[in-house]
Amino acid sequence: MRLDKWLWAARFYKTRSLAAEEIGKGRARVNGQVAKPARELRPGDMVELRQGAMERTVLVRALSAQRGPAPVAALLYEETPESIAHRAAAAEQHRLAAEPALSLAQGRPTKRDRRQLDRERGGPQADSSNWGERWSASLD
Repeated sequence: MRLDKWLWAARFYKTRSLAAEEIGKGRARVNGQVAKPARELRPGDMVELRQGAMERTVLVRALSAQRGPAPVAALLYEETPESIAHRAAAAEQHRLAAEPALSLAQGRPTKRDRRQLDRERGGPQADSSNWGERWSASLD
């Protein structure tokens, strides 16, 4: 069975063409060797694949030519304990990482902040009494 077809049937990728594209980019290896989408797969082969930042290593248990429900697809492979531990550690690290938005010291000032800054600097909004002097509508 073709590698791209098996990855699609095992529900690692949503479409077969997406599986073939990812294999073509070198994100899948079979038994430690870079594979092509048409690579023949057999039970007992070790498949290493990368989906985004997540890397998985699975052992092929069975082959299926059709895509079935998720519980049936899970029977097609067995993930190695090292891969499971690595994914759990990565998930924990991601969970404990700081929120990127919290690292922003300051952003765009709000309307209230801008008015306060203008008052402190003595800008155009500093004193509303001189508004009529600056923005006169008379035709002098």
